[in-house]
Amino acid sequence: MKKIFLAVVSLCLATTLFAQKRNEDKIVIETEYGKIVLALYENTPKHRDNMFKLVKEKFYDSTLFHRVIPNFVIQGGDPDSKRATPGQALGEGDLGYKVPAEINSVNYHQRGALGMARDNNPEKASSACQFYIVVGKKYSDEELNNISKKTGRNFTPVQRNMYKNKGGTPHLDGNYTVFGVVEEGMEIVDRIAAETRNTMDRPDKDIKMDKVRIKKKKKFLLF
Repeated sequence: MKKIFLAVVSLCLATTLFAQKRNEDKIVIETEYGKIVLALYENTPKHRDNMFKLVKEKFYDSTLFHRVIPNFVIQGGDPDSKRATPGQALGEGDLGYKVPAEINSVNYHQRGALGMARDNNPEKASSACQFYIVVGKKYSDEELNNISKKTGRNFTPVQRNMYKNKGGTPHLDGNYTVFGVVEEGMEIVDRIAAETRNTMDRPDKDIKMDKVRIKKKKKFLLF
């Protein structure tokens, strides 16, 4: 029985890793605290391509992480944040289009997950530019079971293990498109999430994305 169980878990893990294949090019967000390196999933091509397009256009340069909540998420990418005055309410800015939802059962809100924000449109289509990074917290089996009952979404053994041991925001699964993950710099994300903030969850100090660029995979030539 143990061998069968291990085989099932191994198969789930292999399937998850295959389905969550990461693009070889990375996105690097430079902040005053350091760099956050993001990898985008290949199974969410509309969100992947939209993000690469905006980064190539240098859209995110000087935008703020305008919403930070410990044990939950940090959010940024509002175009209005580039010229925001202190204390100004943010989070409504966008680019006039939406990205069709690419929600699936493989990508989930583990700690470090990259998701796209959205309004409450019934199609669950994403904002063109506002994204969030999951900070999250750890959950017990009982808590995960209760979330499954409420949402109707079942967690795989791999997902359940992640939520229990590393954390995330499982109650968001199925409601927002997850299209990438932090590969380096979660300590930077945690530091941003811990900043003091006002009643609208905007940090008391401006936390800029100084520069956001694509880091291309190095190609080696054979002679």
